[in-house]
Amino acid sequence: MSLSTHVLDSSSGLPATGMAVRLERLSGSDWEPLAAAKTNSDGRITDWGPSVEVPPATYRLVFETSSYLVRQNLPVFFPEVTISFVITDGSRHHHVPLLLSPYAYSTYRGS
Repeated sequence: MSLSTHVLDSSSGLPATGMAVRLERLSGSDWEPLAAAKTNSDGRITDWGPSVEVPPATYRLVFETSSYLVRQNLPVFFPEVTISFVITDGSRHHHVPLLLSPYAYSTYRGS
């Protein structure tokens, strides 16, 4: 199973390059860190590293939006965005995009 994300800065219409993102898995009542990466020049993370497996479970992506917005000279209202999701079918690819602006964000189940 694979997991990817894509961050688009909807205020500029451009990919959010260099944004730090953490991948965590729910373990009991605590979140277990699995990996950390930065978005590439296209605003994507497609590889979390060779040792990262994503079997069915509850996960979250934590996008560190503050430093990205500061670099763009934009106001920071949401210093981070956390998206929690459940993977039930470990054989499918999962894509979790983030559309970001200084005062709003949205997400959806991508393909």
